[in-house]
Amino acid sequence: MQLETLRTDLWRWTAPHPEWRPTDDDGTPTDWAAEVGCVLYVTSGHAIFIDPLAPADDGSFWAWADERCRDREVAVLETTPFHRRSRDAFVERYSASTQPPSPVDAWPVALADETMYWLVEHRTLVPGDLLLVGEDGQLSLCPESWLDGPSATLTHAAVREALAPLLELDVDLVLTSHGGPVREGGRGALARALAPA
Repeated sequence: MQLETLRTDLWRWTAPHPEWRPTDDDGTPTDWAAEVGCVLYVTSGHAIFIDPLAPADDGSFWAWADERCRDREVAVLETTPFHRRSRDAFVERYSASTQPPSPVDAWPVALADETMYWLVEHRTLVPGDLLLVGEDGQLSLCPESWLDGPSATLTHAAVREALAPLLELDVDLVLTSHGGPVREGGRGALARALAPA
């Protein structure tokens, strides 16, 4: 597990996804890297996990998480059904809600069955699968092969249109699940990601 403090009371960690498998031929992942990102945001009254994945057999992780949840209401949020991960274990351990509390704004993207979360205090956007950081370190849309929406096959053009309202936010950080985080200048990175090819 790799744990990073991004702001006071805002952390991101990565852990290997148990369902990840390399391809049979050259050992490279089919679509996404084995390590996926997870977020914890803490306020005076809440501890909010987004897409959490508990590292296997890591008691120190749970001790760290328990300390931050003490005397707080806990919420466990998922950005997409594909990111169920360890949600149920966190909900059971902390008797947690699965609804976003007031420090967090939900941004549903209905055509893709995804909800992004906006952490106003830290000007931080937490997407699910629609946005990622590639090997070049740049924020971009996910591959079109991922865009099999709930009602029809999607295109990058449709996703750009659906995400355009995010440009109204003063984004600084973008904490992606796939690829590294955008640690500053998030609105500019988002604008470049949403620009027509």
